[in-house]
Amino acid sequence: MSSAFSAINTIQPLHRTIDNPSVSPFLGSTHKLRSFPACNRAPSASWIRRRFSIVAVSDVVKQQKTKSGSSLSNLLITKEEGLELYEDMVLGRSFEDMCAQMYYRGKMFGFVHLYNGQEAVSTGFIKLLTKEDCIVSTYRDHVHALSKGVPARQVMSELFGKTTGCCRGQGGSMHMFSEEYNVLGGFAFIGEGIPVSTGAAFTSKYRREVLKEANSDQVTLAFFGDGTCNNGQFFECLNMAALWKLPIVFVVENNLWAIGMSHLRATSDPEIWKKGPAFGMPGVHIDGMDVLKVREVAKEAVERARRGEGPTLIECETYRFRGHSLADPDELRDPAEKAHYATRDPIAALKKYMIENKLVNEAELKAIDKKIDEVVEDAVEFADASPHPVRSQLLENVFADPKGFGIGPDGRYRCEDPKFTEGTAHV
Repeated sequence: MSSAFSAINTIQPLHRTIDNPSVSPFLGSTHKLRSFPACNRAPSASWIRRRFSIVAVSDVVKQQKTKSGSSLSNLLITKEEGLELYEDMVLGRSFEDMCAQMYYRGKMFGFVHLYNGQEAVSTGFIKLLTKEDCIVSTYRDHVHALSKGVPARQVMSELFGKTTGCCRGQGGSMHMFSEEYNVLGGFAFIGEGIPVSTGAAFTSKYRREVLKEANSDQVTLAFFGDGTCNNGQFFECLNMAALWKLPIVFVVENNLWAIGMSHLRATSDPEIWKKGPAFGMPGVHIDGMDVLKVREVAKEAVERARRGEGPTLIECETYRFRGHSLADPDELRDPAEKAHYATRDPIAALKKYMIENKLVNEAELKAIDKKIDEVVEDAVEFADASPHPVRSQLLENVFADPKGFGIGPDGRYRCEDPKFTEGTAHV
């Protein structure tokens, strides 16, 4: 099978926008070529080829389309695939918009980080997975869980802190988890989920190669942001995944801002994808506002991992349409920058593509919009009517010893004792 990643063998600068060269360039790019370490001789051509073998995916997609024969084969998706992508993206957007309403009505507590604008990344990657494949997310995890198949009712109930949530109300916004759908958690601290995802990928490889489980070909996706990519855990896990050729795809959702810190100010080389070849794995930069381009690269990376060919680092340049969280007034970003990315809404772009290529009509898309509105409304009603966790649930899954600190001599949870909150001296 020919690889889209191997189609180009030289590094090229990313000093342009993928779709429109007249628009301002990639905000995370650098206009200075990275210099080689000081030495007496220039690096060899073989060293350069080995180190920089992957470039922007837009060129790969163009090559694939050029090689296609008929006009129909130029389409990147079928009608059924397009409708699935559209429905998933609309679900993510509508769900997050409803979360904002519920948060301001006092139905949700703590920090709530919304995913508006970044839907192409979640949908483009996760809809290619099987139920057995794993994903690991960040604190911006609601839409990842939805894309993986976790019912909207369960995700909304978790946000409401109800027992019908996917974590029985104990995880909240930043800690979505589902054993059934192999969502291995959202993680509040940046970089925290990368070692977990690396461990999940190792489990898959161990089962296949050591335990000889022939059907163990699960792939793991690790989602994280640009702010994570200067953390030690990121580099350690890239090294380990490449060393052991683990079936994992590292997905950088580069929305250009780490809370209020510009990506340009925080890192010496803003082109994150170049860190992949440094560890011996493909590194790809992709337009994260275009679900079709995301899907093309994701498909190759996932298939590559499933074939046992090792990890891939993919940097998706995207943008969040809201502040860092619902508590963020979003006053630090340039209004012109926000306006520029608002014109590149990934849902509107997919809709335009499908209609222009006569894959769907307006009525079909409006039917999906109506269906999703009903799903989200139902999720809110279900969550609102669901019960809160009982007090005795407070210490469950906290202590490993069933007769430890959390459970008294009578076998009951200490928090059930009316005197539990009076002090801890005797405990």
